[in-house]
Amino acid sequence: MAAVAAAVVAATDAVVEPATGTPLQFVATFVGGWLLFGFTAHAAATYVLGDVPWKRGFLVGLAPAVVTVALVRFSPLLIVAVGLAADFAAVRAVYRVRYRTTAFVVVMHYTVSLAVVLLVANVLAILGTAPG
Repeated sequence: MAAVAAAVVAATDAVVEPATGTPLQFVATFVGGWLLFGFTAHAAATYVLGDVPWKRGFLVGLAPAVVTVALVRFSPLLIVAVGLAADFAAVRAVYRVRYRTTAFVVVMHYTVSLAVVLLVANVLAILGTAPG
């Protein structure tokens, strides 16, 4: 596993160099990611599995939030790969569904997450160009 991770890191040049921050900024980043991933996990699970408790979605959202914050200094490709694996394990453990259904929920979760992130990024970009 470590060899695969090293190969993935070596294969990409896009290494993020985050600025140092305060502990409050670190916690705020984690909580923001957790809320985003929790909301999108619940939306994906509701779409695939039907009516599910919202608390389970926020439990699943912890896994990709932890991975994203913990691996921020590594390649985005590595973060996505480990995040998908952690998300798969979390969905499987929390919802107790078959592997195929788990994979479908994970794909939907990342699709919804990407859509929400792109929407927010575009809205912020548009607001950043507004006069005044």
